[in-house]
Amino acid sequence: MSSIGTGYDLSVSTYSPDGRLFQVEYANKAVEAAGVAVGIRCKDGVVLGVERLLHSKLLVKGANRRIQSVDEHIGLATAGLLADGKHIASRLRDEAYNFRDTYNAPVTLQILSDRLSGYVQAYTCYGSVRPFGVSSLVAGVDKSGPRLFCIEPSGVYYGYRACATGKGKALAKTELEKLVAAEADGGSAITCKEAVREIARIIYLVHDDNKDKDFELEMTWVSPESGFKHQTVPADLLAEAEAAAKAALEEGMEED
Repeated sequence: MSSIGTGYDLSVSTYSPDGRLFQVEYANKAVEAAGVAVGIRCKDGVVLGVERLLHSKLLVKGANRRIQSVDEHIGLATAGLLADGKHIASRLRDEAYNFRDTYNAPVTLQILSDRLSGYVQAYTCYGSVRPFGVSSLVAGVDKSGPRLFCIEPSGVYYGYRACATGKGKALAKTELEKLVAAEADGGSAITCKEAVREIARIIYLVHDDNKDKDFELEMTWVSPESGFKHQTVPADLLAEAEAAAKAALEEGMEED
């Protein structure tokens, strides 16, 4: 049964006869139109990377960042509407501060993701608001070790070993599944430094299908090298990873 065009998409609080919330589906479309965001949980930390599309050659480099710090040990990468991502980051900082103020301890990734999930889901329940057009990757290292969660516009969230969201996520997930499969077949879990190279390779591979727009590779990590604080990946390591990714991409094109 199709309900498109019958008015069921005018309010997020109205179900269609076949049980769909069209505005939530539209929010997912906004995510799919944005640059890809990738996260990998490593044996010694987590790494986040995003394909930051440049919509104008007049933009200052690094001016439209899509990865933000939530707490000392937690980072947030978003795919979708940039303004919604900024709001989500602000909300998460408030939650992290309130938890630390109440319990005198840093918030865990599980609790923070659960609170954000409830907040996002509330925006699918009332006719006076709209769903957030953003998917969020929340990553960090807490007392349980490295953790990675993805919160969708519907409010549902899952814990991941590796995750991708945004435009080209299908190809990115295929590459991530190869990494996870190699680990499951007896290989050792990758380190953060190895993950930096893998994320760069994946994002360049995904962007190859979207050549009409320039992009910047943005990457952060929580690792032993950063003192388990959420920090930007060092410029020399990032440049090395980008060079390797470009070389791998050119090699693949020659083989084809």
